Amino acid sequence: MDVSNKIKLDNIRLNIIEAIKCSGLTQSHLASILGVSQQTISYYLKGEKLPALDTLANLCLILELDANDILGISDKRSK
Repeated sequence: MDVSNKIKLDNIRLNIIEAIKCSGLTQSHLASILGVSQQTISYYLKGEKLPALDTLANLCLILELDANDILGISDKRSK
């Protein structure tokens, strides 16, 4: 594996931000659906925390995304 192709945490954060923006959901509404606080969503968006695996899976279900899209794996496979 080429080190330059490693998945970076900041890229995951940016993918989460983009996915939430595209969904049209507010942070508060998304938090309510996920069963977390709005502050937790804010932490995700600022990169202070990342979602737990079960939360990431539920986030993907809510936003109708594949986890590979959030993780940035899809783009890496197509190159």
